[in-house]
Amino acid sequence: MEWTNFPFFGVTTALLWVMGSAIVWFPGSGRIKNAIPHMLIIAGIALFGFFLAALWISLGRAPMRTLGETRLWYAFFLGAIGYIAYLRWRYKWFLSYSIMMSLVFIIINLVFPENFSKTLVPALQSPWFVPHVIVYIFGYALLGAATLVSVKGLYLDYFRTFRKSLIALSDNLVYLGFAFLTLGLLFGAIWAKEAWGHYWTWDPKETWAFVTWLAYLLYIHYRHFHPSRVRTPLWMLSCAFIILLIAWFGVNYLPAARGSIHVYT
Repeated sequence: MEWTNFPFFGVTTALLWVMGSAIVWFPGSGRIKNAIPHMLIIAGIALFGFFLAALWISLGRAPMRTLGETRLWYAFFLGAIGYIAYLRWRYKWFLSYSIMMSLVFIIINLVFPENFSKTLVPALQSPWFVPHVIVYIFGYALLGAATLVSVKGLYLDYFRTFRKSLIALSDNLVYLGFAFLTLGLLFGAIWAKEAWGHYWTWDPKETWAFVTWLAYLLYIHYRHFHPSRVRTPLWMLSCAFIILLIAWFGVNYLPAARGSIHVYT
């Protein structure tokens, strides 16, 4: 499997997800009508998962080294999370928003294709490489989904009628996403000790990852002590996601990151 195969898998997955998420809005009922969107979305998840697995086998390493590779996982996880949340809470808008956000990352990778390399620098040749990256990207996907809830919640709070069930959904997504962020920090510290001899070096990437963790911890504490307030925590979620994006993408463009031990490309 090569990067040249991604347009087929990416576009086909996008079409399956778009059709599936669109059909759930169609009026009507019945076994066939209800089953079709599930079949389409599951087919898209399976197809994207197959591409990732085949690419992993072809490269002989986990496709998690570059930003483009992590975008693949983010799009995959976000689509899967949107579908799982739809099964649990039946929010059609959440499924559609999650699919749209996944499509953004698929399109970015279509417009800016990667040149995959099978080689890994010595620091990445560690058993902690895969668990560290995978839990972080899954956590990012959960927190990205929580951000979709915050945007929807703010719109309803300002212009329509806010539903308390939305804040419960965002809480559940943040709790789970925060748990994966914590695992990512711990796995990263163990990996750093193995690779560079120190658990923590205040590298720009480490610092922004810690700031991201603190931002979501602040949200959790605020919700605990002010459970009846809605607008402030929703704004906190939106701001926290901006910090997350800086930690994921933006930090690579900071002058301080030029000598970062986390820049591999």
